Amino acid sequence: MKSRDSADVAEAAPDTFRVSRGASRLRRVVRNIGLLALVAIAFYLLGFGWFASHVSRLTTPADPEPADAIIVLTGGQSRLDAAIGLLESGKGARLLISGVHPTASRKQLQRATKGDTQLFSCCIDIDRAALDTIGNAEESAKWVQTHGYSRIILVTNNYHMPRSLLEMGRLLQGARLVPYPVVNSNLDNGGWLIKPGAFRVLFTEYNKYLLALGRVVLPIRPAFASHAGD
Repeated sequence: MKSRDSADVAEAAPDTFRVSRGASRLRRVVRNIGLLALVAIAFYLLGFGWFASHVSRLTTPADPEPADAIIVLTGGQSRLDAAIGLLESGKGARLLISGVHPTASRKQLQRATKGDTQLFSCCIDIDRAALDTIGNAEESAKWVQTHGYSRIILVTNNYHMPRSLLEMGRLLQGARLVPYPVVNSNLDNGGWLIKPGAFRVLFTEYNKYLLALGRVVLPIRPAFASHAGD
């Protein structure tokens, strides 16, 4: 009887050992995944800190060098006013206002910006097709290719500038973009940390920036490229 019990224990031992090894391997896998997740979260938060600090230090150039043309991405009156001012001061020969609402007329834009009527007639183009920053980049690229511009002043808000440069640079590979950030709120010295509204805008924009960065890394061919010569 005793020998039979010993045989049963001997037969059960390999199964117990295999279960123990499997559980140990599973614990290692879970531990490694947890460590990787913590590292990823740490890099994500550090990246957000860098992004917010970088954006908060951006300033509007006092006297930018002239360029071939100017592109402004709609989203606020201050952006339009800045772009019109650059055009009036001769910083570019032509201006594209990208992302205008389909129902907004040229006359309404002219009145809203108090721009010169003759200037609007001769030197300002309006893009109503773009619905977001990706659309801004696609429509702007068509416009730049059509006119053969090589140096462009890009006007948008400071928090929007990093993503805009990524999306534009992804398509305008033959043109140099000169950033002209418009600053509505002074967020340097960590001011964004104590302003919930600013923090929310920067955090949202950071996540959109990461998605734009992914599009730059992945070799995605722009849809309009095949029709560029048409």
